[in-house]
Amino acid sequence: MISDPGTPTLDQLRVFLTVVEVGSFAGAARKLHRATSVVSYSIANLEMQLGVSLFDRQTTRKPQLTEAGRTVLAEARTIANGVHGLRAKVKGLLQGLEAEVHVVLDVMLPPERVVDALKSFREAFPTVALHLHMEALGAVTELVLNRHAIIGVSGHLSRDIDGIERMAAGSVELIPVASADHPLASDTANMPGASREYTQLVLSDRSQLTKGKDFAVLGNRTWRLADLGAKHMLLREGIGWGNMPLPMVEEDLRSGRLVHLNLAEFRSGTYTFDVIHRTDLPPGPAARWLIERFLQQADKQEAQQVRQRSGRLPKQK
Repeated sequence: MISDPGTPTLDQLRVFLTVVEVGSFAGAARKLHRATSVVSYSIANLEMQLGVSLFDRQTTRKPQLTEAGRTVLAEARTIANGVHGLRAKVKGLLQGLEAEVHVVLDVMLPPERVVDALKSFREAFPTVALHLHMEALGAVTELVLNRHAIIGVSGHLSRDIDGIERMAAGSVELIPVASADHPLASDTANMPGASREYTQLVLSDRSQLTKGKDFAVLGNRTWRLADLGAKHMLLREGIGWGNMPLPMVEEDLRSGRLVHLNLAEFRSGTYTFDVIHRTDLPPGPAARWLIERFLQQADKQEAQQVRQRSGRLPKQK
């Protein structure tokens, strides 16, 4: 019995996997277009190199895996899958496909749009590694400018920055909300300026591009948070009021956990998105496909909004 196994070849592992798949040496020979004796010889050499018996040939007519064979099978499949993945990646590179794509998305982007884009990308480009970053406000553009991301979906807050190509990519509605027991959560309209008397939860910008700038801040007292999920949690717990993207709080509104505030200063607003990339760093095929996906989502959203508006219009006589 050897203590230091040899190194099997990829062809030996392929033969081994084929025998397991079809259940016989003869069947493997037919599938591989080889003689049965060649298949048997390959398996025998593999067993000799590894120092273990892979098949029990004594107790049954069909080759059955031994305990060692089952262990080797798992590793052989891992190696084979790795080789297939390597070949697929190299094929993509030869065709001009990127090995990886870094994308940064605004936290305001509705979850269904994020999921749709990521799932569709994985199906379309299984060999391309996708690296996802989620940021808020100017931090999205900053990652693209610093070349940490090839493309981004950004808000409109930094549109005056040079060196960035922008394409309109839809919008999301922002509404002021608070828990049902908050003083501002009344059925009647609040007096002008009432929102300033209570703590407003504000999403903080971690970038240098728009640092120090306030967006839709009405309260005299603010708590600044770097995470939209944390802001959502505190709002549901009755700690302050704040503006949130409608898709993120729709379930809370239906359940009554959060209330759409009737503020004189702000009832709702539109947060628009742009797909962005550096003008001197054009996206490759996979990144361009992802850009098109976000633009298609925006077109679909616009078409739905047009239909909704048309439905509210009185019929022409």
